[in-house]
Amino acid sequence: MSHISIRQLNVGYGSHQALRDVSLEIPDAQITAIIGPSGCGKTTLLKSVNRLIDLQEGARLRGQVLIDGQDICEPGADLLTLRKKVGFLSQRPFPLPMSIYDNIAYGPRIHHLEPAQIRAQLGNLKEWCSTLPRGLFPDGDARLDSRRDAMDLLVECYLRMAGLWEEVHDRLGAPAARLSVGQQQRLALARALAIEPEVILADEPTSALDPVSARLVEQQFHLLKHRYTIVIVTHILRQARRLADYVVFLYVG
Repeated sequence: MSHISIRQLNVGYGSHQALRDVSLEIPDAQITAIIGPSGCGKTTLLKSVNRLIDLQEGARLRGQVLIDGQDICEPGADLLTLRKKVGFLSQRPFPLPMSIYDNIAYGPRIHHLEPAQIRAQLGNLKEWCSTLPRGLFPDGDARLDSRRDAMDLLVECYLRMAGLWEEVHDRLGAPAARLSVGQQQRLALARALAIEPEVILADEPTSALDPVSARLVEQQFHLLKHRYTIVIVTHILRQARRLADYVVFLYVG
């Protein structure tokens, strides 16, 4: 888990100043909600925490964003390592054009995790899941003597953590695009978790979902906050009240 400290952050696009001297502390192992009217800078603030703001044409950033004491705004900051440490969940899910299984396995594969590394990851997950309600970690002693066996268990574990396993366990080879939007959002959450982030940023993650799917996503956030630092942008005050341990109110940057 990571502590985030933002100091005198200014972000602009051309002549528009989106954020003005924003300073705040985001504690670890808690859910922090960012609220405020449309256009006040909520998403800009969120994207500044993992430097996705750099992808905006004409964006300029001044100030400090410290994650565990390291300023990610400094020239030469390792953005690949940063974005592995700080996962991002967008407003509308975009499943990769591959199977449900491969969407989850994609992150571990591109990082070339060996069976021993996957076993260590599973051991940490099992220890954490033992403190939570049953069902988050697969039952039984699965064989882990090959990379494929270990990957199977890892995929199952993250789908369980995202609250999706029971709905898709019998069709893991099916295209992820065939899932409903609510299921795709939980798949996106599982995919983000599979790269082992310490922080989860979520930009209005339930705004495109029906009420039942939205509540399922909220339930998973409640469970996950004990392992991850979660920052969520929402325009729904009731959702902020249900989810958040802390609330940030933005107004005109």
